[in-house]
Amino acid sequence: MIRFCNVTKIYPNGVRALLDVSFTIELGEFVFVVGPSGAGKTTLTKLICREEVPTRGQVLVNGRNVARLRPGEVAGLRRRIGMVFQDFRLLPRKTVFENVALALEIAGTPWREIRKKVPEALAKVGLATKARCFPYQLSGGEQQRVAIARALVNRPFLLMADEPTGNLDPQTSWELLQLLLKISEEGTTVLMVTHAWDLVQLVGKRVISLQEGRLAEQLPSWGNCCYGT
Repeated sequence: MIRFCNVTKIYPNGVRALLDVSFTIELGEFVFVVGPSGAGKTTLTKLICREEVPTRGQVLVNGRNVARLRPGEVAGLRRRIGMVFQDFRLLPRKTVFENVALALEIAGTPWREIRKKVPEALAKVGLATKARCFPYQLSGGEQQRVAIARALVNRPFLLMADEPTGNLDPQTSWELLQLLLKISEEGTTVLMVTHAWDLVQLVGKRVISLQEGRLAEQLPSWGNCCYGT
């Protein structure tokens, strides 16, 4: 579903963010991406979303070379990718329902669909009773669940979580990881960028490890690269 084929990314200022990186992520797979600061993790996620394009090599998402997508196709791709961040990024003056609905409103979704999809997304993350609450009325873990609901409400094929447990205590982090694992089991591909080695070691999921822009280690479950259009 996602393939990096000999991908190198060098920024205009000369920073070599990724160097000859190849891997494959299958539909519904749960994958950790780990590595120290500056290892290339953020660049990897930006290439998948087509915020950046490779200097060399190819990034394929659902069989499409993202560098060749037209502007309208890029927007369509991004609508199908859910993003979750360390700092939640909720709007403080909007309710939980309104925060989750915002992603649908931006996409021009009719209100009748919004009224159906938002409660479904909140139920999936265990917050069905919190729709009328404001972010300040929620715990950190609940706020992150709202962020996950917002990422899921468009029914993405890929959920990318960038340090989603960075601001949470160990118990809440574990509960959040269990939620992400459940989402993956239901068919959504989950890519979790993290420094939390304790969480990585608790579950037997695949790890892509980056070091100074290079692929340092991964489980031997990836296939051969193939080039697409």
